Amino acid sequence: VQLVESGGGLVQAGGSLRLSCAASGIFSINAMGWYRQAPGKQREWVASISSGGSTGYSTSVKGRFTISGDNAKNTVYLQMNSLKPEDTAVYYCIADGAGPRYWGQGTQVTVSS
Repeated sequence: VQLVESGGGLVQAGGSLRLSCAASGIFSINAMGWYRQAPGKQREWVASISSGGSTGYSTSVKGRFTISGDNAKNTVYLQMNSLKPEDTAVYYCIADGAGPRYWGQGTQVTVSS
């Protein structure tokens, strides 16, 4: 089982980044999504998408972030626009399938002011 994330980095406030997460070895994925954890804070849910295309967003990112997915590739994307310094965190991909929830290793997103 693997969740491979990519696309993190350093960006100035107001900029954009696109995260990707490719899943392999997970049977019957029914949803994928993203969490994040900032230094000294608890991990928080960011966005998710079901295999049917239904999406959900936390209030802190709604209107700025867009989640999308490619079922054929078991891949989820997170387009992040209008980034703010408070978006700085390690972003984790998750996948929910027939078994337990799986987590990626995390990718750092740093937004400078």
